[in-house]
Formats: sequence, C-alpha cells, structure tokens
Amino acid sequence: MSSQIYRSASRTLRSLISASKNSSLFVEGRAVAAATTTSFRGKVPSLASYYGRAESRNVSSGWISGTLALPAAAYMLQEQEAHAAEMERTFIAIKPDGVQRGLLAEIISRFERKGFKLVAIKLVVPSKDFAQKHYHDLKERPFFNGLCDFLSSGPVLAMVWEGEGVIKYGRKLIGATDPQKSEPGTIRGDLAVVVGRNIIHGSDGPETAKDEISLWFKPEELVNYSSNSEKWVYGNN
Repeated sequence: MSSQIYRSASRTLRSLISASKNSSLFVEGRAVAAATTTSFRGKVPSLASYYGRAESRNVSSGWISGTLALPAAAYMLQEQEAHAAEMERTFIAIKPDGVQRGLLAEIISRFERKGFKLVAIKLVVPSKDFAQKHYHDLKERPFFNGLCDFLSSGPVLAMVWEGEGVIKYGRKLIGATDPQKSEPGTIRGDLAVVVGRNIIHGSDGPETAKDEISLWFKPEELVNYSSNSEKWVYGNN
C-alpha cells in the first residue's frame, strides 16, 4: 500500500475512536466503520463481526470502545506499520550501451507499466573514480577495471523507482546478469545479447539500494509525491 493509503487509514481510525466516545455520533460511526472495512477488506474480519454484534443488540449508546473501536484501531495500525515496510526505493541505471541504443523509453515504460513510481532521474557521465565507487564491491574481480571503464565511457541514465517490492521485482524485471540466461520478457532477455553489454543495472538488496541512491543522488533530488494512479495499483478506490 502507498503512504497515501496509510494517511487515509489513520484519519479513518481517528474518526472511529472519536465516534466511540460520543453516543450522538453512532450513525456517523457506522459509516466510518463501513469505510474502514472496505479499505481493509479481508484483513479485519473482527471489525465486521463486532459491528454486527453491536447492531443486533440495538446498542443505542454508541460503540463499545473497549470491545470494538480500540481493538480494531490497534489491529489496523499494526497492519499499517507492517505494510509501510513494504514500500521501497531502488536504484536503476541504464548503462551507456542502453543510452546509445535509444532504449531509454522502452526500459522506463516497463517499470511504469508494472506500476512503480519514478521519484528521481538524471543523465550523467560518471568519472572513472565515481564508477569505482559504484562497483567497489567488485574491486577484487579481474574484470573490475574494464567494468569501470565502460560505465564511465558515456552517458548513464540514473533513476530511483518506488513501490511495494520494487527491489526484488526490479531485479526480476531486469533479468539475469548474462542476457543469454535471462528469460524472454525481461529487459536483458529481450534487449541484450552479451554480459559486457547488458544495458542496465539494478540494486540487489535494501542495503545496496540505500548506498547506491545516496551515491548517485543528493537528498533534495529525490521527490516525494502521490501519483493519481496509486489507487488503481494498490486498490484504494
């Protein structure tokens, strides 16, 4: 779920708890509960059961806060925190071969069609020293110098993408390091032929993503915004 959904859920929960303290808001509280149940469909069955129990007893004094509103609110806040952890950012770079071959729009569109959100982008020509920092974990490999030479040989499109599971799925979208071992439908499987020209790089884990994003982008270059498409991607509609 997106952060926009969480903020909406929090507002709903505050209304629910407020309604539980005021008997005059019983009708409004029922509406809030219905909206909350819809937003968390399949995740809070206890809410519907509590509500049905209260209505069947004709409770005219409002919600029974100790039995309904507070347990439901606590449950949903826990769910909110758990799903917030799923929202990730990853670093994706289209290498000089991908730029020179005119594959920028093709590659960007694959991430967009999946439903991920672009939050930073710039075209840069990295220096050799910068390339060495990027590939620092490979400095003991025999191909390290050649790798750095190639990354610094021309323009690189550096990007940060955001979404649930974007790090792991981004790697799947890219395909195996060796294009000939990449499945058809992946970026490398469809658009590349040899390892030395595999056109794209993607972070392989949360810590790597954090390090690479901070290496390539200043904090002020990362944009926080809500996309109109998020409700259609994550189901908040």
